[in-house]
Amino acid sequence: MSAGPSRNDRGQTLPIYIWLTGILLFAAIAFFVFAQAASARNGAQSAADAAALAAAQDTRDELMDKLGAAVGQADDWLDWLDGVLRPDGLGADAAAQQLAAENDSTLQGLQPVERNGYPGYRADIRTNYTVGKSIIPGTEGRHATAHAVAVIKPRCDFDPAADPKKPVELDCDGEIVNIDPGDFDPVDLPDASVLFSVHLAE
Repeated sequence: MSAGPSRNDRGQTLPIYIWLTGILLFAAIAFFVFAQAASARNGAQSAADAAALAAAQDTRDELMDKLGAAVGQADDWLDWLDGVLRPDGLGADAAAQQLAAENDSTLQGLQPVERNGYPGYRADIRTNYTVGKSIIPGTEGRHATAHAVAVIKPRCDFDPAADPKKPVELDCDGEIVNIDPGDFDPVDLPDASVLFSVHLAE
Protein backbone atom coordinates (compact mmCIF):
# COMPACT_ATOMS: atom_id res chain seq x y z
CA MET A 1 0.00 0.00 0.00
CA SER A 2 1.51 3.33 -1.13
CA ALA A 3 1.80 6.28 1.18
CA GLY A 4 0.12 9.66 0.43
CA PRO A 5 2.02 12.85 -0.37
CA SER A 6 4.47 13.75 2.32
CA ARG A 7 4.36 17.05 4.15
CA ASN A 8 7.57 17.96 2.32
CA ASP A 9 5.88 17.46 -1.09
CA ARG A 10 2.95 19.64 -0.04
CA GLY A 11 5.38 22.25 1.18
CA GLN A 12 7.08 22.37 -2.20
CA THR A 13 3.76 22.61 -4.10
CA LEU A 14 2.48 25.63 -2.16
CA PRO A 15 5.15 28.12 -3.41
CA ILE A 16 4.57 26.98 -7.01
CA TYR A 17 0.82 27.51 -6.59
CA ILE A 18 1.37 30.99 -5.18
CA TRP A 19 3.80 31.80 -7.98
CA LEU A 20 1.34 30.67 -10.70
CA THR A 21 -1.51 32.58 -9.05
CA GLY A 22 0.64 35.71 -9.02
CA ILE A 23 1.41 35.33 -12.73
CA LEU A 24 -2.27 34.91 -13.59
CA LEU A 25 -3.23 37.89 -11.47
CA PHE A 26 -0.58 40.07 -13.11
CA ALA A 27 -1.73 38.93 -16.59
CA ALA A 28 -5.33 39.82 -15.71
CA ILE A 29 -4.32 43.28 -14.49
CA ALA A 30 -2.16 43.87 -17.57
CA PHE A 31 -5.05 42.88 -19.83
CA PHE A 32 -7.34 45.28 -17.95
CA VAL A 33 -4.84 48.12 -18.38
CA PHE A 34 -4.54 47.34 -22.09
CA ALA A 35 -8.34 47.28 -22.42
CA GLN A 36 -8.57 50.67 -20.67
CA ALA A 37 -6.07 52.21 -23.07
CA ALA A 38 -7.72 50.62 -26.12
CA SER A 39 -11.12 51.91 -25.03
CA ALA A 40 -9.74 55.43 -24.64
CA ARG A 41 -8.06 55.27 -28.06
CA ASN A 42 -11.25 54.04 -29.70
CA GLY A 43 -13.23 56.82 -28.07
CA ALA A 44 -10.70 59.39 -29.23
CA GLN A 45 -10.78 58.09 -32.81
CA SER A 46 -14.58 58.14 -32.88
CA ALA A 47 -14.54 61.75 -31.69
CA ALA A 48 -11.96 62.73 -34.32
CA ASP A 49 -13.95 61.02 -37.08
CA ALA A 50 -17.13 62.78 -36.01
CA ALA A 51 -15.43 66.18 -35.83
CA ALA A 52 -13.81 65.88 -39.27
CA LEU A 53 -17.05 64.68 -40.87
CA ALA A 54 -19.02 67.48 -39.22
CA ALA A 55 -16.64 70.10 -40.61
CA ALA A 56 -16.83 68.64 -44.11
CA GLN A 57 -20.61 68.29 -44.01
CA ASP A 58 -21.03 71.88 -42.85
CA THR A 59 -18.86 73.05 -45.74
CA ARG A 60 -20.86 70.87 -48.13
CA ASP A 61 -24.03 72.63 -46.94
CA GLU A 62 -22.37 75.96 -47.62
CA LEU A 63 -21.35 74.66 -51.04
CA MET A 64 -24.98 73.80 -51.80
CA ASP A 65 -26.03 77.32 -50.81
CA LYS A 66 -23.40 78.82 -53.12
CA LEU A 67 -24.49 76.56 -55.96
CA GLY A 68 -28.16 77.36 -55.47
CA ALA A 69 -27.44 81.08 -55.52
CA ALA A 70 -25.28 80.84 -58.65
CA VAL A 71 -27.52 78.77 -60.96
CA GLY A 72 -29.21 81.13 -63.40
CA GLN A 73 -27.35 84.10 -61.94
CA ALA A 74 -23.70 83.42 -62.81
CA ASP A 75 -22.07 81.75 -65.79
CA ASP A 76 -19.60 79.86 -63.57
CA TRP A 77 -22.20 77.87 -61.58
CA LEU A 78 -20.92 74.57 -63.00
CA ASP A 79 -17.57 75.31 -61.34
CA TRP A 80 -19.23 74.76 -57.97
CA LEU A 81 -20.19 71.26 -59.07
CA ASP A 82 -16.77 70.04 -60.14
CA GLY A 83 -14.75 71.57 -57.31
CA VAL A 84 -13.15 74.45 -59.19
CA LEU A 85 -14.92 76.91 -56.89
CA ARG A 86 -14.89 76.17 -53.17
CA PRO A 87 -16.74 77.71 -50.23
CA ASP A 88 -15.00 79.46 -47.36
CA GLY A 89 -15.99 76.88 -44.74
CA LEU A 90 -16.75 79.56 -42.15
CA GLY A 91 -18.91 77.23 -40.05
CA ALA A 92 -16.59 74.22 -40.18
CA ASP A 93 -14.73 74.95 -36.96
CA ALA A 94 -17.90 75.40 -34.91
CA ALA A 95 -19.40 72.22 -36.35
CA ALA A 96 -16.26 70.23 -35.52
CA GLN A 97 -16.12 71.65 -31.99
CA GLN A 98 -19.73 70.68 -31.36
CA LEU A 99 -19.28 67.07 -32.48
CA ALA A 100 -16.06 66.73 -30.51
CA ALA A 101 -17.86 67.99 -27.40
CA GLU A 102 -20.74 65.56 -27.97
CA ASN A 103 -18.13 62.80 -27.87
CA ASP A 104 -16.67 64.09 -24.59
CA SER A 105 -13.59 65.49 -26.30
CA THR A 106 -12.03 68.84 -27.16
CA LEU A 107 -11.05 69.99 -30.64
CA GLN A 108 -7.33 70.77 -30.59
CA GLY A 109 -7.14 71.97 -34.18
CA LEU A 110 -8.90 71.96 -37.54
CA GLN A 111 -6.95 72.49 -40.75
CA PRO A 112 -8.15 72.60 -44.36
CA VAL A 113 -6.43 69.85 -46.34
CA GLU A 114 -6.56 68.28 -49.78
CA ARG A 115 -6.50 64.56 -50.52
CA ASN A 116 -6.32 63.29 -54.10
CA GLY A 117 -7.50 66.66 -55.35
CA TYR A 118 -10.51 66.82 -53.02
CA PRO A 119 -10.88 69.47 -50.32
CA GLY A 120 -11.41 68.47 -46.73
CA TYR A 121 -10.42 68.93 -43.11
CA ARG A 122 -8.09 67.35 -40.61
CA ALA A 123 -9.45 67.36 -37.07
CA ASP A 124 -7.20 66.77 -34.05
CA ILE A 125 -8.89 66.03 -30.75
CA ARG A 126 -8.10 65.14 -27.15
CA THR A 127 -10.50 63.30 -24.89
CA ASN A 128 -11.83 65.13 -21.83
CA TYR A 129 -11.59 61.87 -19.89
CA THR A 130 -8.37 60.06 -19.03
CA VAL A 131 -7.20 56.48 -19.43
CA GLY A 132 -7.95 55.97 -15.72
CA LYS A 133 -6.12 54.63 -12.70
CA SER A 134 -4.05 51.49 -13.11
CA ILE A 135 -0.87 49.87 -11.85
CA ILE A 136 1.05 51.94 -14.39
CA PRO A 137 1.96 55.31 -12.81
CA GLY A 138 0.70 58.41 -14.59
CA THR A 139 -2.16 56.87 -16.56
CA GLU A 140 -4.78 58.46 -14.32
CA GLY A 141 -3.98 61.86 -15.85
CA ARG A 142 -3.29 60.82 -19.43
CA HIS A 143 -5.76 61.85 -22.14
CA ALA A 144 -6.14 60.00 -25.44
CA THR A 145 -5.57 61.89 -28.69
CA ALA A 146 -6.46 61.15 -32.31
CA HIS A 147 -6.89 62.77 -35.70
CA ALA A 148 -9.06 62.17 -38.75
CA VAL A 149 -9.42 63.60 -42.26
CA ALA A 150 -12.72 63.94 -44.10
CA VAL A 151 -13.07 65.12 -47.70
CA ILE A 152 -15.82 66.44 -49.97
CA LYS A 153 -15.99 64.70 -53.33
CA PRO A 154 -18.13 65.85 -56.30
CA ARG A 155 -20.32 62.98 -57.51
CA CYS A 156 -21.65 64.42 -60.77
CA ASP A 157 -20.30 64.30 -64.32
CA PHE A 158 -21.51 66.57 -67.12
CA ASP A 159 -20.52 67.58 -70.62
CA PRO A 160 -17.43 69.81 -70.36
CA ALA A 161 -18.83 71.83 -73.27
CA ALA A 162 -22.19 72.37 -71.52
CA ASP A 163 -23.63 75.87 -71.85
CA PRO A 164 -24.27 77.22 -68.31
CA LYS A 165 -27.15 79.30 -69.69
CA LYS A 166 -29.01 76.24 -71.00
CA PRO A 167 -30.38 73.07 -69.34
CA VAL A 168 -27.61 70.77 -68.15
CA GLU A 169 -27.86 67.05 -67.46
CA LEU A 170 -25.82 65.73 -64.55
CA ASP A 171 -24.92 62.09 -64.07
CA CYS A 172 -24.43 61.74 -60.33
CA ASP A 173 -23.09 58.20 -59.91
CA GLY A 174 -25.92 56.89 -62.06
CA GLU A 175 -28.63 59.24 -60.82
CA ILE A 176 -29.65 61.76 -63.48
CA VAL A 177 -30.25 65.33 -62.35
CA ASN A 178 -31.45 68.01 -64.77
CA ILE A 179 -30.89 71.68 -64.01
CA ASP A 180 -32.42 74.42 -66.14
CA PRO A 181 -30.85 77.82 -65.34
CA GLY A 182 -33.75 79.56 -67.11
CA ASP A 183 -36.35 77.96 -64.85
CA PHE A 184 -34.66 77.28 -61.55
CA ASP A 185 -35.49 77.46 -57.88
CA PRO A 186 -32.86 76.46 -55.26
CA VAL A 187 -35.41 74.13 -53.67
CA ASP A 188 -35.27 72.11 -56.89
CA LEU A 189 -31.75 70.95 -56.07
CA PRO A 190 -31.56 67.34 -54.84
CA ASP A 191 -30.19 66.41 -51.45
CA ALA A 192 -26.56 67.45 -50.91
CA SER A 193 -25.53 63.78 -50.68
CA VAL A 194 -26.63 63.29 -54.30
CA LEU A 195 -24.24 65.94 -55.62
CA PHE A 196 -21.34 65.58 -53.16
CA SER A 197 -20.12 62.76 -50.96
CA VAL A 198 -18.41 63.29 -47.63
CA HIS A 199 -16.19 60.49 -46.38
CA LEU A 200 -13.19 59.81 -44.21
CA ALA A 201 -9.88 59.80 -46.05
CA GLU A 202 -7.74 58.69 -43.08
